[in-house]
Amino acid sequence: MRTITAHAAKDLRIEEHDDPLPGPGQVLIHLERGGICGSDLHYFNHGGFGTVRLKEPMILGHEVAGSVAGVGDGVTGLIEGQLVAVSPSRPCGSCRYCVEGSQNHCLNMRFYGSAMPFPHIQGAFRERLVADAVQCVPADGLTNAEAAMAEPLSVVLHAAKQAGDLMGKRVLVTGCGPIGLLAVTVARTGGALEITATDVTTFTLAKASEVGADRTINVADQPDGLAGYTADKGHFDVLFECSGIAAALAAAIPAMRPKGTIIQLGLGGDMTLPVQMMTAKELSLKGSFRFHEEFAIAVQLMKARRIDVAPLVTQIVPMADAVKAFETASDRGTAIKVHLDFSSP
Repeated sequence: MRTITAHAAKDLRIEEHDDPLPGPGQVLIHLERGGICGSDLHYFNHGGFGTVRLKEPMILGHEVAGSVAGVGDGVTGLIEGQLVAVSPSRPCGSCRYCVEGSQNHCLNMRFYGSAMPFPHIQGAFRERLVADAVQCVPADGLTNAEAAMAEPLSVVLHAAKQAGDLMGKRVLVTGCGPIGLLAVTVARTGGALEITATDVTTFTLAKASEVGADRTINVADQPDGLAGYTADKGHFDVLFECSGIAAALAAAIPAMRPKGTIIQLGLGGDMTLPVQMMTAKELSLKGSFRFHEEFAIAVQLMKARRIDVAPLVTQIVPMADAVKAFETASDRGTAIKVHLDFSSP
């Protein structure tokens, strides 16, 4: 089988490996689609992010879906040929955080395509993937592209849970990459009264309008575009900060109304915050990291047609052209979510 393996920044290779076999409780997946995530792009473009660096070759990828090609002993509820969305999250189930129901903070997490530990956790961009049966959620009725969007949607569903009831709320989304656009979509589904989105490219902001934003602001052209929302101590009840950029968060805080909630999804460098203003407004700042039970919920919401992720998939590229796919995904002026097609030669 072929894999997509990063050796260093700008050193991405298609490699050959032996086909795997499923063991007890496992499933063999014939991969069909894989979405390129921001973390994959960090490994491709920079060899990592922050203190997380590639120290050995690592198969990339964690947003995947495919069809069942075989099952190991003891597996029930899955049949060959069935489309499944594969959760990349593999918590240990026995550490203190797993036991208390916070599996996304597992002390022994094995998350596909992560260079955080060493040896690295190899990723899912491979033609054949062996996964635990509990990772596989039946996706009958979805396209393989939709099924492969379950992971980023899960990230946003977890963030929305942190935010609480969105019904009738005024929501601000900063950063309109895939996560920001899904935040717009989830906020609209959750009954938000008003959604404003900010970014620095016309392309992403147009997509934000398409998926449900009431107003968009290009902060590259209008650096003070949120100034009109600062009167009477602010306007927005909830902020989904999806850019990971300190300036975006700092500019949004004056537009937050007292007792508002900030959900930080974007992962960037450390930030300097206007703590005194946040204190005076009694703002709540909550981090949001990965997901767990939300993965199956994401699949169910898509199957029920409550959430449409199709507009976010902007390009589909054969696995053999992986370098081209990663270069395309790096251009935020033309791409939202680039999918690799593993079923193509």
